[in-house]
Amino acid sequence: MAGKSPEEEHPVKTYGWAARDLSGVLSPFKFSRRATLEDDVRFKVLFCGICHTDIHFLKNEWGFSTYPLVPGHEIVGEVTEVGSKVTKVKVGDKVGVGCLVGSCRTCENCTADLENYCPKMVLTYATPNFDGTITYGGYSNEMVCNEHFIIRFPENMPLDGGAPLLCAGVTVYSPMKYYGIGKPGSHIGINGLGGLGHVAVKFAKALGAKVTVISTSERKKEEALNRLGADAFLVSRNADEMQAAAGTLDGILDCVSAKHPLLPLLGLLKYHGKLITVGAPPEPLELPTTPLIMGRKLVGGSNIGGIAETQEMIDLAATHNITADIEVVSIEDVNTALERLAKGDVRYRFVIDVANTLKAP
Repeated sequence: MAGKSPEEEHPVKTYGWAARDLSGVLSPFKFSRRATLEDDVRFKVLFCGICHTDIHFLKNEWGFSTYPLVPGHEIVGEVTEVGSKVTKVKVGDKVGVGCLVGSCRTCENCTADLENYCPKMVLTYATPNFDGTITYGGYSNEMVCNEHFIIRFPENMPLDGGAPLLCAGVTVYSPMKYYGIGKPGSHIGINGLGGLGHVAVKFAKALGAKVTVISTSERKKEEALNRLGADAFLVSRNADEMQAAAGTLDGILDCVSAKHPLLPLLGLLKYHGKLITVGAPPEPLELPTTPLIMGRKLVGGSNIGGIAETQEMIDLAATHNITADIEVVSIEDVNTALERLAKGDVRYRFVIDVANTLKAP
């Protein structure tokens, strides 16, 4: 495939919006996708969420982006074709694709349904696939994906509000389950009420936990308590509030992606409490060890989830009517939406109405 243009690499002509350079500015783009293999699912993209990760990739903030770059890993659509060996879905089904479209399928992590920790995992965009070509994401008219990485969407799950769960939902659900910090009767803190945090509140409540939202902003209190259903609210900059709540939480899910102090959060944990970070700040955080030693506390992390767990999360969300709070935008407004997202000016996730607004170049 080397030397071929994106439009010539594969037989199926496709189009979307791509960034060509570090500016991260998106514009119409023609490319191609592979023909449907025997274990592939092809689907028309209906909606695609905009994730903060898209910004990191578009501007090469993590140092491994490739251009042209078509973002989007919160993709929902309708199946248009299936390969001869596909059994998971059929034409007409509603399906989703999250952050992964490939993995080795044989390593220790893959065989434990932890494809998200496979050393050879293939991300949904901007990653070399096994055939040597670069993957392109869901800001496009259609996708093709191995059926293993397809998520079935329950009939009662709204496609637009469900799309961000393919990344944000499993990012908060997986650590709640693995570390046991969202189990019934536990008291969990959610630090940061944004794209991840608001979904985390909903899942924690659905799992039966008591939820305290921790935020730098007093103005989010009513939203947290009255609309999202949190049980308590703490302003992290209010030393008196934080002191009064010291030692009350079994775990904290830290959803903040900016640099922030960990010491106040560690103070909120009970003995043996767990602080789990999913926010991925660009700069290293200071980790005070004394409170860890004196309270046998744990600091951990978590990265999305495996395919089976993502399906489990979507099914639970459908049962409890959990969706992301979204603002639907057209593809023509995607650059403005990305600028607003970078400033935190969204409540709480942008979703592109791909089917109704993406036109062929």
